[in-house]
Amino acid sequence: MNKVLSNKKVLALYITPALFLVLALIYIPIVQTGYYGLMKWNGIGEMDFIGLKNYKVLMKDALFWRSALHSFLLALFSAISLIGYLFISIILAGKIKGADLLRKIYLIPMLLASVAIAQLWMKIYHPSNGMLNTVLMASGIEDPPAWLADANLALYAIIIPIIWQYAGFYILIYYAALKNIPESLVEAARIDGASPWQIALKIKLPLIMNVIKVTIVLAVVGSLKYFDLIYVMTGGGPNGASEVMASYMYQKAFKGFDFGYASAIGFFLLVICLVVTYIIRRFTAANEDIY
Repeated sequence: MNKVLSNKKVLALYITPALFLVLALIYIPIVQTGYYGLMKWNGIGEMDFIGLKNYKVLMKDALFWRSALHSFLLALFSAISLIGYLFISIILAGKIKGADLLRKIYLIPMLLASVAIAQLWMKIYHPSNGMLNTVLMASGIEDPPAWLADANLALYAIIIPIIWQYAGFYILIYYAALKNIPESLVEAARIDGASPWQIALKIKLPLIMNVIKVTIVLAVVGSLKYFDLIYVMTGGGPNGASEVMASYMYQKAFKGFDFGYASAIGFFLLVICLVVTYIIRRFTAANEDIY
């Protein structure tokens, strides 16, 4: 094995296919997106080079910045929801009765397609015979809101199923990290008289902090580029009230046939994700250097 690992030709043979795939599926499309952002193009005909005009228009596009605000609100709520996921994971890892069953229940949303989840919650939010409004009317509320048709509520109504959809994913990550903590450390703390919450805050959380940092980045960046469930449930409506950056990009490309401008949005979204990731790393860095 050592001879194989020391042979540069063999290493190159194994690494080259992976590098080729990364180059072809990630870096080349990124470069192409940035290039298309410099063009005026309807996606079919010839491209006209217009330089940075698309990006200059983007900076002044009030609808884009409104969608960006919605994306950041979604990212904020997704990050806050991690606290609840972590709380549930600590309880599940504490050897409570039925923990195995609860873990399976929390994983159910992960097994469903986004379209199925969207259809399910559209039924729940239905203004006349949806489960939510039925409960509200039974509670004495005569005129419950039309959740997905109300411009003031649509975005927040969509955030709930998005958080629900990924609950099992983050709970599973936290649960696995907590289970990898040596039991001897926990037992030593118990012998010293530490309460369960002291053990959780002083021992368990510091030991899984690197995992928490990763989940923060996943939740925030994933929210900034979120698209599918929002598109199925509202299409960004009503009147742009639930529009996010990814859905706005889709609208410009496939409904407005302005692929150059949509590419500029996509490239700018990439830059935003990189900047946000860097900022999160800076704020969550403990004893590591950020280069």
